Amino acid sequence: MSNQEESAGNLLRALNAVADGLAGIVKEMHRANVIQIQRLFAEQLDRSIDDPLLADALSTLGDISASRRRQMIFANRQYGIILLAYRVGVIDRGELLGDLKVLSRNSVFAEYWQRTAEHRQLLPEESLEARTGRAVDAVMDERLDDLEEWWVVSSEPDT
Repeated sequence: MSNQEESAGNLLRALNAVADGLAGIVKEMHRANVIQIQRLFAEQLDRSIDDPLLADALSTLGDISASRRRQMIFANRQYGIILLAYRVGVIDRGELLGDLKVLSRNSVFAEYWQRTAEHRQLLPEESLEARTGRAVDAVMDERLDDLEEWWVVSSEPDT
């Protein structure tokens, strides 16, 4: 192998390393941007929780009291925090689903989820939010099954 070929090979390896490094930087910048956008969104939600006039401007849910609207906004905020934690790699998919399963036990979140079903139908089918929404729908169905089973009274005596 000539010195020129060896130099070219070293240069290619160095360029590949630089490209890999740049790809990592791009990924981290994207994650930072996602976090920043979520922070801005959370700030708006916090303001709307504190101010009923802003809640009216932000919420798409009708026919609910101002206090219930604030609860729905807070439920949305909690859902967003869990989804962000997954999106940026703080939790894995199993933890995401576990956290959402726990959240689904909350009656305010359950109502929020039911009231916003139409919103999720408008999401691109393969987006993270749509896929997560389908998973939460399944969790909510299981929750309803669990509640129904809880109320079943056995006619057989306990042994």
